[in-house]
Amino acid sequence: MKKKPEDQIDRGRFLRGMGLAALGASAAGSLLECGPAGRSGTGAGNESFEWKMVTTWPKNFPGLGTGANRLAERIERASGGRLRVRVYAAGELVPPFECFDTVSNGTAELGHGASYYWKGKAEAAQFFSAVPFGLNATEMSAWLWFGGAQELWDELYAPFNLRAFACGNTGVQMGGWFNREIRSLTDFQGLVIRMPGLGGEVMTRMGATVQSIPGGEIFQALQSGAIDATEWVGPYNDLAFGFYKAARFYYWPGWHEPGTALELIVNKQAFEGLPEELQEVVQAACKADYAEMTAEFTARNNLALKQLVNQHGVQLRRFPDEVLRKIAQLSEEVVAQIGTQNDLSKRIYESYVAFRAGSMEWARIGEQAFSMARSAGTGQ
Repeated sequence: MKKKPEDQIDRGRFLRGMGLAALGASAAGSLLECGPAGRSGTGAGNESFEWKMVTTWPKNFPGLGTGANRLAERIERASGGRLRVRVYAAGELVPPFECFDTVSNGTAELGHGASYYWKGKAEAAQFFSAVPFGLNATEMSAWLWFGGAQELWDELYAPFNLRAFACGNTGVQMGGWFNREIRSLTDFQGLVIRMPGLGGEVMTRMGATVQSIPGGEIFQALQSGAIDATEWVGPYNDLAFGFYKAARFYYWPGWHEPGTALELIVNKQAFEGLPEELQEVVQAACKADYAEMTAEFTARNNLALKQLVNQHGVQLRRFPDEVLRKIAQLSEEVVAQIGTQNDLSKRIYESYVAFRAGSMEWARIGEQAFSMARSAGTGQ
């Protein structure tokens, strides 16, 4: 099939950036009918693969579901068609919370989701998605790519026959949608809230009842009164889900998810069966999508927030200082407890906390100081 000129240009730039000039030549051979184990072709430079990607996201869901689609397309384009990926939205092949096992056992080669969904498999996995009062999107990628975290992640997932790579970030999220105002600590008593990960454990210690509900079922639960509150992502996604129709109060800041990283989980055997240049394609595509998704959420959240407030009358509320102080205290306790479970959890915890401390020190005179100066200088 003749490629479009823009596809050729895009692929060329991508490969030059990775230093994989040899890939273009190896992809020149025609693709044959897929054989056993998703492979075709006989020569080392002409072998192709057809993989399945399961996801935890509703079909074509803005930012998240579309991010999975974009990543699959990026991998196929950059590989010259040698690695083709078919994406299955949540529920199309398996339920959303079965993605981990599905990739682990090889039923699908890839999974797109967030590691805090797998705390039942390995609690320390939550460090690689979002930690309350933890790393933001930029700091998270810095820890993973330059702070030694990727090696710890590899070690954590190895017993499950998995590799994982960060492939997106939502940036800082909102604090959630509430059907009643939060004025004091007592308002959490008896509150039924949907919140995954470490934030959910903090809410439990605040006296709330926490439920784990897939994204596609949240609106109905909130509208029916089955839950009193929910967090999801931020204005971009929350507008698409129509949460403003089911709850009046939209709280900030998103203390529980300051920069939520998405992951591409890969069956370890399948990944190691790829030629080295295709392994590099997968990893480089994940890094490219991490940057693109972060930028997308930054741009879209701004516009969506204005629409929620100006067109739909959403009432923004800030959590009281008393509440934030208590939540921060409990968050540190919850995170530290995970670090005591075993040697690997301890090493992950110590690495994360040390990197956060350094990031905060730099941020005080860097990003944080600039943001404060910008607000003071512009009056905005």
